[in-house]
Amino acid sequence: MSNRVDSANAGSGSGSFLGFPLEGFGLFTSLLLTVASGFLAFFLVTALSIFALLIWNQGMRHSVNYANSYLYAGFPVAVAVWTVALIVFGSLWIRAKINMK
Repeated sequence: MSNRVDSANAGSGSGSFLGFPLEGFGLFTSLLLTVASGFLAFFLVTALSIFALLIWNQGMRHSVNYANSYLYAGFPVAVAVWTVALIVFGSLWIRAKINMK
């Protein structure tokens, strides 16, 4: 029984967010999570903006180019997410390196 209590208390010092531990990421893991989150945001926003342009073009009889969804919606969101994710995951990696010493 003491092993169960010890193992339960051992993980309580480090928090987690949506199942991800908030400390202990390596450099490669931090960079991989940064790139993956940017690509996910890019494809999600691009798909939503293409559907919005489809409705706009068909319903309102406009002729907006669908390539604009990549340039004006997907790319800026991806750059913003990469910037925020690099700051967040980079600070977690630096904090893990500082706490390791």
